[in-house]
Amino acid sequence: MKRRQFLGAAGAGLAASAIAMPAIAQSSPEVKWRLTSSFPKSLDTIYGASEVFAKTVAEATDNKFQIQCFAAGEIVPGLQAADAVTSGTVEMAHTASYYYVGKDPTFALFTAQPFGLNSRMQTSWMHFGGALDLANAFYKKYNIVAFPAGNTGTQMGGWFRKEIRSVEDVKGLKFRIAGFAGQIFSKMGAVPQQVAGGDIYPALEKGTIDAAEWVGPYDDEKLGFYKVAKFYYYPGWWEGGAMLHNFINIEKFNALPKSYQAIVRAASEQAHTWMQAKYDAGNPQAIKRLVSAGAQLRPFPQPVMEASYKAALDTYNDVSAKNADFKKVYDSMVAFRGDEYLWWQVAELGFDAFMVRMRAHG
Repeated sequence: MKRRQFLGAAGAGLAASAIAMPAIAQSSPEVKWRLTSSFPKSLDTIYGASEVFAKTVAEATDNKFQIQCFAAGEIVPGLQAADAVTSGTVEMAHTASYYYVGKDPTFALFTAQPFGLNSRMQTSWMHFGGALDLANAFYKKYNIVAFPAGNTGTQMGGWFRKEIRSVEDVKGLKFRIAGFAGQIFSKMGAVPQQVAGGDIYPALEKGTIDAAEWVGPYDDEKLGFYKVAKFYYYPGWWEGGAMLHNFINIEKFNALPKSYQAIVRAASEQAHTWMQAKYDAGNPQAIKRLVSAGAQLRPFPQPVMEASYKAALDTYNDVSAKNADFKKVYDSMVAFRGDEYLWWQVAELGFDAFMVRMRAHG
């Protein structure tokens, strides 16, 4: 090639690069967000899911999209995370929707429903039962778009300073319990208290509350509840599969390139899977240690379970009669639950029941 031809070809190549490079840069801009969690850093699973999410987003974008995570209280208190997203104080939050039941009881249904769905059913309802569309149509009123980003699995019923032998023992009980379940316990005569995770231990220790529920053995051991309340009840019938969400300010999300939006959705799913897998791995050993440390496992008595179920149905009917959004979501869940348990009793429960018996036989 002659020198003049070479220089001409090189110049054309440089010109093409000059056109292409800005287009690439525009499609992968530098973005920095802040995420406020509703949870303390000491809870490495429920808080840690937000860090898994942020790390996944950064790696998928060559660190061009960076999300800094803040624990509850570092920017806003844990129970004000949704408000911070609505107002634009932060771009997003990792939180439990049912913390905001005071705004509208419909918030509760997207985390967990008392006597509702287990974790697998909750995920399936979200993705294939229309619940995510219902959720985001509802959250739009609060300037929020949400994606599932974690699940605890079925939770424990909590730590009690005294035994619960009958429905009478529930009356007057000052019980730290979040979301819709508090209204149900209220119907049974209890006095529900909404207390952020980091404040539960001192409230239980001082006797400000008589009982508290959180998640399950792995977290409860870290929080030390067994030191101040020895009776550990199960199951947490109000949280058969408690789902966490990434709440994102709608304007901020819509301003992202489509590729970044897809990465946010995929990274949320990564955090979702990671959280439950980590709890499922950590809870068995934690419950062994708790029992060794003096925790006394107790099932809720059958009359208490049945009274709770009736109170839940009464509450659902009361709220549905007054709140069209709630009724729409609740009816969707009930229909989905019916079909799911039809299938569950055929295979899942049969298999699990057999394996539990075999374990008992050694």
